[in-house]
Amino acid sequence: MLEQPVITPQLIEAQGLTEDEYRRIVERLGREPNLVELGIIGVMWSEHCSYKSSKVHLRRLPTEGECVVQGPGENAGVVDIGDGWYVVFKIESHNHPSFIEPYQGAATGVGGILRDVFTMGARPVAAMNSLRFGPLTEPVNRAIMAGVVKGIGDYGNSFGVPTVGGEIMFGECYARNPLVNAFALGLVREGRVFYAQAGGVGNPVLYVGAKTGRDGIHGATMASAEFDEQAMEKRPQVQVGDPFMEKLLLEACLEALRTGAVVGMQDMGAAGLTCSTCEMGARAGTGIEIDLDRVPQREQGMNAYEIMLSESQERMLLVVKRGREREIIKIFEKWGLDAVVIGRVTETNRLVVRHGGKVVVDLPNRLLTEDAPIYHRPMTPALPEGDYHRLPFWREASGHEDYGEVLRRMLASPNLCSREWVYRQYDHMVRTNSLTLPGEDAAVIRVKETRRAVAMTLDGNGRYCHLDPRAGARLAVAEAARNVVCVGARPLAITNCLNFASPERPDVMWSFSEVIDGMAEACRAFGTPVTGGNVSFYNETEGRGVYPTPVIGMIGVIEESRHLMTHRFKDEGDLILLLGETSDDLGGSEYLERMHRAVVGPVPRLDLARERAVQEVCLTAIREGLIKSAHDCSDGGLAIALAECCFSGHRNRRHGVEIDVEFAPPEVPEALWPVIFLFSESPSRIIVSLEPVKADRLRELARAHGVPITELGRVGGERYRVNLNRQTIIDEPVTELEMIWRRPLDEWLSLNVIAE
Repeated sequence: MLEQPVITPQLIEAQGLTEDEYRRIVERLGREPNLVELGIIGVMWSEHCSYKSSKVHLRRLPTEGECVVQGPGENAGVVDIGDGWYVVFKIESHNHPSFIEPYQGAATGVGGILRDVFTMGARPVAAMNSLRFGPLTEPVNRAIMAGVVKGIGDYGNSFGVPTVGGEIMFGECYARNPLVNAFALGLVREGRVFYAQAGGVGNPVLYVGAKTGRDGIHGATMASAEFDEQAMEKRPQVQVGDPFMEKLLLEACLEALRTGAVVGMQDMGAAGLTCSTCEMGARAGTGIEIDLDRVPQREQGMNAYEIMLSESQERMLLVVKRGREREIIKIFEKWGLDAVVIGRVTETNRLVVRHGGKVVVDLPNRLLTEDAPIYHRPMTPALPEGDYHRLPFWREASGHEDYGEVLRRMLASPNLCSREWVYRQYDHMVRTNSLTLPGEDAAVIRVKETRRAVAMTLDGNGRYCHLDPRAGARLAVAEAARNVVCVGARPLAITNCLNFASPERPDVMWSFSEVIDGMAEACRAFGTPVTGGNVSFYNETEGRGVYPTPVIGMIGVIEESRHLMTHRFKDEGDLILLLGETSDDLGGSEYLERMHRAVVGPVPRLDLARERAVQEVCLTAIREGLIKSAHDCSDGGLAIALAECCFSGHRNRRHGVEIDVEFAPPEVPEALWPVIFLFSESPSRIIVSLEPVKADRLRELARAHGVPITELGRVGGERYRVNLNRQTIIDEPVTELEMIWRRPLDEWLSLNVIAE
């Protein structure tokens, strides 16, 4: 048995609690907690589980909509896509574990988000990820990236879910602070959604899945603190995953749910058995009593503290209708999994835990959930100084820059180059539902037995949010919606993963609040409610934090899968047109960081009404069969987007372009016109290609919606040629540009990735 130590300030701090929080606990209980109770409260009051610093701000997000079946508060969000089908989707972070142990940290992040989806009764059909790493010039960053990508690939491939897309970016602030955000999406029939509630007093509580070990203890607490030079000592707190067991758990859980005997189910994720028991009871207004002596264990001598706080993977907690527990146990035994009755539902609204014949925990559920502290943290505006109009390149521009060479350098940027090194490690076609290859603006999954398809994308831009958090968040939501539209889908709803540094810093909390307001404004404009997500604070090491990095997971629906659109140019002689217009929006751009090592503003200006109009024109054009390709114009500007349209996902097909445009933005030095035209990151722009005979109808649509439309040129030839104001500023072989674009990640990651 675990001996009760003296509760000291050091012990309180070790549980992630402050002395003031401890005083509140004693006052609420009317006594001192024992060590097991203290550990349970510490993990449930952690930032990771309680959202104590973010909750007051998250309430401002729009969470209701016609399509929303389940919003925030459950394991995942649920939306109705029609034809009797629901989509279940969620994104979560596994940042801290992936810094300490990249392979297992990333792998268990994938496993956790898949369980969040199938615990709702849905079969996972797609996974994606959003990744941030430090510069690849450093061996440690290459090692982290290689481990993370392999962990994602090995787990998803072995489990049998296609990893269909995502995003990856690099920046100095992510060195020693990698961001690993895992997204999963599943499908379930209408009326077959299950919830994580412990309903029915007297119903048995079942533990199913893998045995409990000592891995992952205090993982949630670790994710609620910044790192220091002792970070690697936290390696034992990283869980170890088994994708093959998770596959068995998936099939067993879905079979059990079909019996009608299951009342509620929850994944034992963050905080393990602790979180699943108290949260299921709190949601149903009941209590749960469990006996830890019945919990399957893979290590000898585990005490109550370790069993309750272990975050061993591939485990679920089920509440089953009384009298039908044997029926459910047989299903799990058939799949070779442990299934044990460890307790029952009570009417007490308390979590009661026995071990060795004694009560070791007796806590009100409310103390662990609703009564967790909520903080109104101090906020101080802290916009970074700097304006690119004051940079030397602006004043000294000569107009003699070699823009072909600039394009080559931009295409070789780790932030813009091909992600083939990453996605060729993922099985993106398993289950044969994938309608697009990785690299499109959004991934698309067919909904079998219907004509529908679901589009999904992950988008975020830390540079923008660093320079202007509210505007950056609006831009992220707008880009996500635009990417979904470019494949032919109508945007429906979002999930989000909000990655920030320490909430104890007033400037960080101000940025967080601004990001929430920016997201809320954009989501209301696009009619895309927030169905849930994840907040990840304390992404900093030794006082150095990441940029504010909200990642938007947007889903949309294609009513007729024949309307699926891709970004590649299709035929010689097709016209290339631009919906929207290019302005002086170099602030926060990849061009400034790549070519001038400057991260300065102002960020691109977004008109939400214009953005919606551009998207509506594009979507209508797709549905009318007017266009052959559509591509969002964002990171790297028009020059990069055009190049991506030239390079096919298949190496044996590519197209050249002849661009011929008159361009003279107001109040910009003439010498800078080429830079603005090529590399400005103005939002609300989509490049489309079509047969010349259909151009008049597209122009008519654009005029009707008040959308600027510009003829850029034609598809054809073997060169990438740009004529601006009757002068040729770029004339390069497409094959050479493609090779430059394809090589960088292969070259970087082929280096020795073992950090000393």
